[in-house]
Amino acid sequence: MKDKAGESLVGLSVDAASKRVQLNVREPEFYNNPYPYYEALRAETPVFYWEDYGKWTFLNHEDVNAILRDRRFGRQISHVVPDDSPLVHKPRPELKPFYDAEKFSLLQLEPPDHSRLRGLVQKAFMSRQIERLRPRIEQMAHHYCDQVAQAIEEDGQCDLKTVFATPIPVNVIADMLGVPSEMAPNLLDWSHCMVKMYEPDCTAENEQKAVTAAKEFFDYLKSFVAIRRKNLQDDLISHLISVEEEGEKLTEHELICNCILLLNAGHEATVNVVGNGVFNLLQQRDKWEQWLENPDLAKTAVEELMRYDTPLHIFDRWVLEDLEYKGQTFKKGTEVSLVLGAANRDPNVFEQADQMMLDRPKNQHVSLGGGIHFCIGAPLARLELQTSLPILMSRFPDLKLAERPKYANSYHFHGLESLQVTL
Repeated sequence: MKDKAGESLVGLSVDAASKRVQLNVREPEFYNNPYPYYEALRAETPVFYWEDYGKWTFLNHEDVNAILRDRRFGRQISHVVPDDSPLVHKPRPELKPFYDAEKFSLLQLEPPDHSRLRGLVQKAFMSRQIERLRPRIEQMAHHYCDQVAQAIEEDGQCDLKTVFATPIPVNVIADMLGVPSEMAPNLLDWSHCMVKMYEPDCTAENEQKAVTAAKEFFDYLKSFVAIRRKNLQDDLISHLISVEEEGEKLTEHELICNCILLLNAGHEATVNVVGNGVFNLLQQRDKWEQWLENPDLAKTAVEELMRYDTPLHIFDRWVLEDLEYKGQTFKKGTEVSLVLGAANRDPNVFEQADQMMLDRPKNQHVSLGGGIHFCIGAPLARLELQTSLPILMSRFPDLKLAERPKYANSYHFHGLESLQVTL
């Protein structure tokens, strides 16, 4: 197949009649720029069976948005099938520590367990609680800008992803949890190893690293919870311990699983929004200048960065009952994939969908999910981005790319390997 410019789309094969698609996500042409692929597929068959994944896949915003909110689709299947059903995931014994560490994650649960746990954790993410973090985020942003300046002075350039984009969200989450700041590098390493398990074709080496990281992370938090239980503080872990002791059904295992989720989900996507966003702003210099000249654009600009170069491209759902959706029959137990990155470029919803518009007035992007699994950390992510990016831009108005970056081979996460910048 070819894109609208007549360029071949490497690794893509489409049979529109049968709605079957072959697409190798490990092709550099794809993971460096998947959007022309999405556009070509949307024109041929916006709903298709992705043979490489073995899943029915949806591209259009209308479908993705609807299925995210449709309770006939869920993140979990085990609550609607017998325990001995082949649909119930039974991990290999050597992988058990990893799956134990996410067993009670909000991201994996359905009501009533999801409703109970989300109600407990949600309190820490209310806007008035999050707003208290603004001075700390400002302080961090200036601190890491100082490190950017030092790196450029010493080496002529700096990897902005490593020096600025990565440490801010991981340190913010550590602060929220109450974990000592000196543990941030460990949290980061554990998170990086664990999220590798979500990539397609995870290697045996990455599986082992994910298992080791999950066990170390779980054991650390278990010991830290024991310490906090004897000396409660004004932090998220203390809050969740207090709720547990007041009779709510929050077990220690549930508490630890969701602290791990908050770190893994709370920093990976934010790092990619910063990296992808700064790259695109510096590529389109007029947009960089537009934001510099109009600081009040921060809120709409951040939403547009999340839409334009989506940090997480795929979110999966189980079909929880036999159903028909838009003429297509789905059996209970079928897995479907929702391509958030394609939905965010749908021209039926977004005017000039392939253009970055920092003042886009109505931005219905799905980068934060939707329905009961809408990102619980959305207020925090928005505050981090709206606070740190303007500080970076004001400190380095003459920032420019030192070299053209490449995206990491990590689909469904979509982010740069590095972002080398200079002045």
